[in-house]
Amino acid sequence: MPHNKIADRKGHQGWMKEEGPYFIFPGGGTMFPDGAASYIEKLGQYIPVTGGTLRTALDMGCGVASFGGSMLKEGILTLSFAPRDSHKAQIQFVLERGIPAFVLMLGTRRLPFPAFAFDLIHCSRCLIPFTSYNATYFVEVDRLLRPGGYLVISGPPVQWPKQDKEWTDLQAVARALCYELIAVDGNTAIWKKPDGDSCLPNQNEFGLELCDGSNDPSNAWYFKLKKCVTKTSSVNGEYAIGTIPKWPDRLTTAPSRALVMKNGIDLFEADTRRWARRVAYYKNTLNVKLGTPAIRNVMDMNAFFGGFAAALKSDPVWVMNVVPARKPLTLDVIYDRGLIGVYHDWCEPFSTYPRTYDLIHVAGIESLIKLPGSSKSRCTLVDLMVEIDRMLRPEGTVVIRDSPEVIEKVARIAHAVRWSATINDKEPESHGRENILVATKTFWQLTSSSS
Repeated sequence: MPHNKIADRKGHQGWMKEEGPYFIFPGGGTMFPDGAASYIEKLGQYIPVTGGTLRTALDMGCGVASFGGSMLKEGILTLSFAPRDSHKAQIQFVLERGIPAFVLMLGTRRLPFPAFAFDLIHCSRCLIPFTSYNATYFVEVDRLLRPGGYLVISGPPVQWPKQDKEWTDLQAVARALCYELIAVDGNTAIWKKPDGDSCLPNQNEFGLELCDGSNDPSNAWYFKLKKCVTKTSSVNGEYAIGTIPKWPDRLTTAPSRALVMKNGIDLFEADTRRWARRVAYYKNTLNVKLGTPAIRNVMDMNAFFGGFAAALKSDPVWVMNVVPARKPLTLDVIYDRGLIGVYHDWCEPFSTYPRTYDLIHVAGIESLIKLPGSSKSRCTLVDLMVEIDRMLRPEGTVVIRDSPEVIEKVARIAHAVRWSATINDKEPESHGRENILVATKTFWQLTSSSS
């Protein structure tokens, strides 16, 4: 990590400053020089920041995520992203602060999230050209924003010098999709997405049309951006703001989108009970340090409905719920219950810096490398274990559960990468053949060879 580069380059904006032996994050920035708290207070005049109506947010081009960090105390869980650009390790600093984030950019493919996932989408000087390429990037934001949700754009082009056309176009595309302009406060614009289908098809200068029935709006892994607008009616269930419970009730209420699977509601409720038992066993019997200051950044590599994360609701952690791209696409259920996550293929590297997670959890590790419905592997357990080791902080914890045969293989690899590991029995109440490996990544260094 380039320790003081961000402080040197961005300290005048209040992003991050050196104060003796510490870095501090005043929460300023180009668009909120008085700090993130006062900026969020201003937003609260127009949108329901408090009270649990809003829970999941996406911050695009987040810098060091002062916005996302400040939203945590309002009970809003913000997933922040930025590319690895000239500011270098900004996302690494975000993760060091214990704020949900990963490296990502809006380019030619859909972002790795399901349709209608976020209650609030925020851009503060993110410089995304929303109206270029027939408004393709705005259409992608629309795909991700929950009906009745809010879009906040601060900075260019909102009432910005020499960007009159861009600002006019931005308002025009929002009108074409029936977004309600709630307020323009200085250089900040706030829109509310309609609860129902867009008012398209209307004549509009961007050539926007509604997507046809062949489009699955939640298919977002290596999926090219589409220039059509996702119909709310194309996704079954109730997921609009106002129709889903407020936080924290939504965490344990079975979302209607769980019905995408046969007996989905029953599966959801059983999964929630199962993980409550398992997490209690991890803490009380296996002595995993969940609920202590030692663990803040957590990843669940095979999240399904997010039951593991839900069982940690009273712990001072956040969980990156990863739904493997070749498994059932249940990530929408995770967002409906007020949690966050991404799609990913575990035969590829995860988009984060090394040594950024305190605890990594995976149930059914071997299934992550198999072709669906086949015994053939697309990559090896060694590949996957080395990637886990890369993401895990020194002295961090790994919890892996699988069949005894798979756990034996995992234990041999764990020894090879210098983890300190133990193999444990599963919970007494659990069915099936499973063992649980609990490991700690040791803080080792290469010894210099004497000449």
